[in-house]
Amino acid sequence: MTAGYAAFEPRVRRAVAENLGVGLDELTPEVSLTDDLAADSLDILELAMALEGEFAISIPERILEEVRTYGELVRATLALVQERRAADAEPVLFRARVVPAGRRAGGALERAGWLTPYAAEMLVEDALRAGRGAQLSVTIAANADPADVEQAKVRLGRLRSRGIAVSVSRAGHSKRARVSPERAA
Repeated sequence: MTAGYAAFEPRVRRAVAENLGVGLDELTPEVSLTDDLAADSLDILELAMALEGEFAISIPERILEEVRTYGELVRATLALVQERRAADAEPVLFRARVVPAGRRAGGALERAGWLTPYAAEMLVEDALRAGRGAQLSVTIAANADPADVEQAKVRLGRLRSRGIAVSVSRAGHSKRARVSPERAA
């Protein structure tokens, strides 16, 4: 169970208990909404509308059809909330360089722009085309939130399993000392 789940679940528990008229203690992850709590399709629809209002999300009908237990409902609702937050998040600026294995910087592919999900997928494709042993270095704008850096690490980290070295950092946050132009003169 993640920290996000633990913080989120009590709000779902309250909404489900109020809408289905059951006790909070009856809501365990494995309890069946239809079999154990006797919720019919109209009850499930009303519950979905309550959760949509509570969390400012839209629950697609296909998800309602797949949810059987209280635990599945909590996980599905949490996933939708996280998707909405990710969609609402503003992208950050980035600069990236992919260097194929055995080549120096001269054979590198460079990209820069807004780090959207599409741009992240383009970086993944670039690195995969460069092949095993390639290096992907991504620098995110200095004003980016540390969470943006962590999210980029997660998005791009799967490349490591394909033999590609990945480094993600925030501009201006290296361990090396920087020399100002005045001191260099």
